[in-house]
Amino acid sequence: MLARIFKPAKTAMQSGKAQTDAWHLEYEPEIPPKVDPLMGYTSSSDMRQQIRMEFDTREEAVAYAERNGIPYRVIETHEQPPRPQSYADNFRYGRRQPWTH
Repeated sequence: MLARIFKPAKTAMQSGKAQTDAWHLEYEPEIPPKVDPLMGYTSSSDMRQQIRMEFDTREEAVAYAERNGIPYRVIETHEQPPRPQSYADNFRYGRRQPWTH
């Protein structure tokens, strides 16, 4: 069973980067989930899908996978470059959006 090693992206519900520093190792689903016909619940008999391990660095996660013989795939992160922002730009003449109260 293949494992993914990745660094999570920030959620859309926050502006900060909380809980995005650690690297995660989780297993890819081996069996597709089944839908219960009576209640509509989604379930799976794949127990490894519940495992999610957290590591401080990418190297620690890779070392753990190699030490335990787990086939893995590393998904690299795409870091956004910081945009320079100035408070004075809020009141700049020729601003795209008009400034109103």
